[in-house]
Amino acid sequence: MKFSYKFSNLLGSVYRRGNVGFTPDGNSVVSPVGNRVSIFDLKNNKSETLPVEAQMNIVCVAQSPDGNTAILVDEAGAALLVSLVSKSVLHHYHFHKPVHTVKFSPDGRKFAVTRENHTLVYHAPGKTRDFNPFRLYRSYHGPYDDATCIDWTDDSRAFAVGSKDMNTRVHAATALQNLVVYSFGGHKDAIVGCFFEHQSLDLYTISRDGTLVIWECDTDLDGLVPGSARAKKEKETVKESKDNSEESEDEEDKDKQEKILYKKVSKHYFNKEGDFNTLTSCDYHKRTHFLVTGFASGIFHLHELPDFNLIHSLSISDQRIASVSFNSTGDWIALACSGLGQLLVWEWQSESYVLKQQGHFNNMTSLAYSPDGQYIVTGGEDGKVKVWNTGSGFCFVTFPEHTSAITGTVFTSNGHVVISASLDGTARAFDLHRYRNFRTFTSPRPAQFSCLAVDHSGDLVCCGAQDMFEIFVWSMQTGRLLEVLAGHEGPVVSLSFSPVDAILASASWDKTVRVWDIFEHKGCRETLQLGSDALAVAFRPDGKEVAIATLNSEITFWDPHNATQTGSIEGRHDLGAGRKDTDKITAKTSAAGKSFSTLCYTADGTCILAGGRSKNICIYHVAEQLLIKKFEISCNLSFDAMEEHLDRRKMTEWGSLALVDEGQEEGEGGTAISLPGVRKGDMASRHWKPEVRVSSVQFSPTGRAFATTTTEGLMIYSLDNSLTFDPFDLDMDITPATIRRMLGRKEYATALMMSFRLNEGAVIQEVVENIPHTDISHVGQALPDTYVDKMLMFVASQLETSRHLEFYLTWCQTLLMLHGQRLKNRSMSVMAMLTALQKSVTRRYEDISKLCDSNRYTLQYILSVAGQQGSRKRKAGEDQEEEEEGSEADMEEQGDEDSSVPMSEDDLPMQAHSV
Repeated sequence: MKFSYKFSNLLGSVYRRGNVGFTPDGNSVVSPVGNRVSIFDLKNNKSETLPVEAQMNIVCVAQSPDGNTAILVDEAGAALLVSLVSKSVLHHYHFHKPVHTVKFSPDGRKFAVTRENHTLVYHAPGKTRDFNPFRLYRSYHGPYDDATCIDWTDDSRAFAVGSKDMNTRVHAATALQNLVVYSFGGHKDAIVGCFFEHQSLDLYTISRDGTLVIWECDTDLDGLVPGSARAKKEKETVKESKDNSEESEDEEDKDKQEKILYKKVSKHYFNKEGDFNTLTSCDYHKRTHFLVTGFASGIFHLHELPDFNLIHSLSISDQRIASVSFNSTGDWIALACSGLGQLLVWEWQSESYVLKQQGHFNNMTSLAYSPDGQYIVTGGEDGKVKVWNTGSGFCFVTFPEHTSAITGTVFTSNGHVVISASLDGTARAFDLHRYRNFRTFTSPRPAQFSCLAVDHSGDLVCCGAQDMFEIFVWSMQTGRLLEVLAGHEGPVVSLSFSPVDAILASASWDKTVRVWDIFEHKGCRETLQLGSDALAVAFRPDGKEVAIATLNSEITFWDPHNATQTGSIEGRHDLGAGRKDTDKITAKTSAAGKSFSTLCYTADGTCILAGGRSKNICIYHVAEQLLIKKFEISCNLSFDAMEEHLDRRKMTEWGSLALVDEGQEEGEGGTAISLPGVRKGDMASRHWKPEVRVSSVQFSPTGRAFATTTTEGLMIYSLDNSLTFDPFDLDMDITPATIRRMLGRKEYATALMMSFRLNEGAVIQEVVENIPHTDISHVGQALPDTYVDKMLMFVASQLETSRHLEFYLTWCQTLLMLHGQRLKNRSMSVMAMLTALQKSVTRRYEDISKLCDSNRYTLQYILSVAGQQGSRKRKAGEDQEEEEEGSEADMEEQGDEDSSVPMSEDDLPMQAHSV
C-alpha cells in the first residue's frame, strides 16, 4: 500500500469570511475558506482548493491583473504571495497589524494596503529587479480611523481611500502638480466603498447607512500634470522674490485654477423612509456603470449610475451579505454570506443562479463513500444531509428533512439510496434518482439514534440508541421493525456490518463489543470484553477481522468468529494533543484524555486509518502494528487547541490575554452597542474559537483517496503520483531507450511489461498508445496476472482524462474477457482496482450519454437531410441514364450512384455513438 497522499480538495465549506472575487477572465470565483483559498471554475463546473495554508483565517485576497499571482492576508496581518500557475507560495511577509483591504493597480505595477489608518503602496512583485518582492513605495496618512476601502483610477496615477471617520481621500500615487490629496465629507457613517468612474476622476462614495454621494471633477485624467513637490517649492520661492505684488497675485490665482476641484452633484439613499437597513458591501463595474450593494438583511440591489435607476433587487438570505463582486464582463455577480457559509453567483440578465452552494452550518459529523467512489454523503449538526460529487467538488442535492443533528450516513450497495440516522429519533432513506425521502424508520418508543449500519445486500437497516441501550433492525423493503436487539448496558455508539455475511458488531460504553448473527440466532452470538469503553468498531473488507477503538487510546483487533484478540496498537502518543486557551493543564497531561473516535480500513485491508479529538490522522499497519504515517489536517491558529504550549508573551499575572474577548464589531456581523467611554462598541463576548477535531474518516473504494470530516470541512486526500519514482522489479537493462527499441521491433508485450517495471506514467502511455488496436487481443493474452492488474489500473486512470475513449474501452473489454475468471477467483485483492475502473467508465458514460441525448434530434435531422439529398441525386442519375447511351454514359451513371449513397449512422462522428 502506497501512502504518498497529498491534500487535493476541500468540500463542505465554500466561504468563511473575507472578500470574494473573480479571476481576470471572469470564469472562476476565488473564495477564502478558513486559512485556504478555493477556486470555483464555473465554465468547467469544477472546484479546486489551493495546497496553500495561512497561519490564520484569510480575510483579504487580491489578484494581479494578469491572474498569475495573488496576495493572501490573514487575521494577524501575515501575507502570502502565491503563484496561481504553479499553486505554490513564493514569499512570506508580515504587516504586523490587521489589514482590511488589498488591491492591485490596473497596470499591475503597484498594490495598495490599508493597515489601520495608514495606506501603504508597494511595488508589485516581479515588476522591479529587487530581491524582496514586497518593496514599500510610499506611506499615506490622513484618516482618523481605520481605512476600509481602496479604488484606483484607470491610469493608476491616483487612488481613493475610504475610512471609518466618514471621509474619503484621493491621493496621488505618482508625483502630480495639481493633486496631492483631496478630502471628501458628506456622510454620516463609515465609508463602505468608493469607486472612480471609467476613464475619469469622478467619484462615487457609499456609506454604511445607505447613502450614495456622486462627486464630479473639473479635470480629466489627461489633465493631471506630472511633477514633483520640490519643483513647486522652487516656484513659490521665485514668486516671493518678485517685486510686483500684482503679478504674484495673478500667479496664485493661476495656481488655484490649476488644482483639481470636486463638486457634489447629487446624493441618493438606498433605504426608504423609516427603513434602517445597514449596507455591508458593494462593488461597481466601471464599463457598464452598474453598482451592486449588499445589506445586512440579505437583500442586494443593482443600480445604474449616475442616474441611480434600480434595475434589480433580490433577497437571497436572512443573513448579512459579507462580500459582493462583479466579473470582468459585468454579467455575473458573486455574493457571499458568512453567517451560513453561502456562496452564490447570480446572472442578473436571465435572473438565474450560475452557482449556488452552501456548506453545513455547524460541524460535520459523518461521511460515507458511494460504492463506486464517485459521490460522498455527509451529515452535519444542522440536521442536513448533503451529497457531493468528488469529481467536480460541488454539492448537488441537500435533504433537510431531519430536525436534529445527524449521527450516521451510509450508501446502500447499489449506490442509489442514502440512509441517515439522527438524534430526532428517525432514520430516513433518500432516493438519489428522484431526490426524495421514500422511507422513514422510527422506534416504538422515542429514542435518540447515535449510530447507523446497513448490511451488504441493502435489505436491513440497523440503528443504535444512546438512551435506551438497544439496537433496532428494520426492513428496507417494507419499512417495518423486524427486531430489537437488547443486551448492552450502556449507550450504543458504533455499529458495523460484515462486508461478506450478515454479522453485526455493536460497540457500547459498557466496555463490550457484541457480535450478532441477524438471521440465524436471536440473541448475541459473541461478546468481546474490553478494558475500557468502546468508541468505534470497523470490519476489515474481507470480514475476517474487526478493529475496536477504546477510551484508553488503544486499537484492538479481534477475530469475530472465534472471539479472540489478534493484536493491539497503543495510540496515545501518536494522537497528539494541543492546549486550549482555557486549559489549566499542559498539553501532555490533556493527551491522557484523548482517544480515537473513528476507524476505517484501507481498501486492501492491510492498514487502518484512525482519527479523534486532535489535528492528526494516523495510519497504522495492522500486521506489523506500526505507525506508517501521520497527517496534520490543519495549521490554522484560529482554531483552539492547535499549539502545545501557550505563548508566554500573552501571559499576565491575571491570566492569558487570549481569554480577553475584544468583542465583535458591526462589520463582522455583531451589533455595536454605544456605551459611555467605549470607542468600539460592546466588549461582551460575541464569538468563540472552535476546537480542531476529526469526526469521521472514510477510505475510498477505489483505494486512491480518503476523506475526513473535520472542523475545516470535508477534506480529500489523494495519491500524488507526480513526483514519485516507484519502479516495480527494476533491472539494469530496463531504460526508456530499451523500451522504445523493443517498441520499434514491434515486440509490444515485452515493451509493455518493461514499461510497467519502470513504472513511469509517460513511458507507459507512450507504449500503450503505440500498440495497434488490431494487436490488443494478442498483447492482452500474453500478459501475466500481475501485469493485468497494473494494466487495468492504468486504463482506469486514462479513461478519466484521455480522448482515446474507444481505444481504452477496447483494452478494458479485451482484458476482462480474457482474464475475467482469474480476476473473479481473487476478487477481494483486486476489488479496489475494479471499483476504480467502474467509476471511470460510469463517469464517461454519463458525460457521453448526456451529449448524445441533447443532440439526438440534431443527428436525426442530419440523417434525414442526407437521405433526401441522396434520393434527389439518385433520381437525377436515372434521368441522365435514359438520355445517354454507350459505355461513357454507363461509367458516368456508375459515378453518380457512388456519390449518391446516403449517410448512415456509421458515417457520423464517434461522439454520436452510445457507450
